Amino acid sequence: MTVLAAGSIGTDRLELLPLRVGHAGEMAAVLSDPALHTFTGGIPDTPEALRSRYRRLTAGSPDPAVSWLNWVIRLRAESCLTGTVQATVAGPVAEIAWVVGTPWQGRGIATEAARALVAWLTRQPVHTVIAHIHPDHSASAAVARAAGLTPTDVQHDGEIRWHREIPPSPC
Repeated sequence: MTVLAAGSIGTDRLELLPLRVGHAGEMAAVLSDPALHTFTGGIPDTPEALRSRYRRLTAGSPDPAVSWLNWVIRLRAESCLTGTVQATVAGPVAEIAWVVGTPWQGRGIATEAARALVAWLTRQPVHTVIAHIHPDHSASAAVARAAGLTPTDVQHDGEIRWHREIPPSPC
């Protein structure tokens, strides 16, 4: 059993920074648009609720066989947080998700962050990457496709399971 830890991941425009409780204030503003919950349900968290959630996430999974990996997305040019990416890794399977705040959507940030996350996962003991996406969420489907995932016929809680196999690296 390998416990993974989120380290910083860089791309041309972005820094994926390991989530910290101190990010909650800025992230509450980033995630404040109720439209971000159109496909997932719920309402935006208050800064206090997000701090509490981030405390739980940064404490790690209570299951030692599961790694909770969470990053905030920082846009270097604007020196601001724009969203999050995450991976829950259980054995050789990583389930990923992403969200980018409304003001930063349509700029390729989610795609760049998801690609970077999947590239990072290919260097870990992960063989399968999955994501669950609402069938009407074309923007998230485009991000998943750009990160190398393909849709399957499997549905879970009304969402389509997307999938990518990572070939073992030659030794």
